[in-house]
Amino acid sequence: MDETSWRPNMNVIKVSARSRTAAVAGAIAGVMREVNRAEVQAIGAGAVNQALKAIVIAKGYLAEEGVDIVCDPSFVEVSIDDQERTAIRIVVEPRNQAS
Repeated sequence: MDETSWRPNMNVIKVSARSRTAAVAGAIAGVMREVNRAEVQAIGAGAVNQALKAIVIAKGYLAEEGVDIVCDPSFVEVSIDDQERTAIRIVVEPRNQAS
């Protein structure tokens, strides 16, 4: 998916370096169950670390239900307090989803 095809989503899961991985994992699994696609966004090394750990935990939760997920990471520019920042956006989708 390229940047031009991305639509802003009000359900983006924003992760900070202080986020609890289990809580984020639960949010990812819940969104996956509801809409079959989750977007996780993180800025900074600590936040990206927490996001990836949460995705791994969510992968385990969903595997118990027979859902295998894959991740598609990309950079995205976001505006925070009128300043442009580069975030990591990780799209989580089922492995066997048709494009």
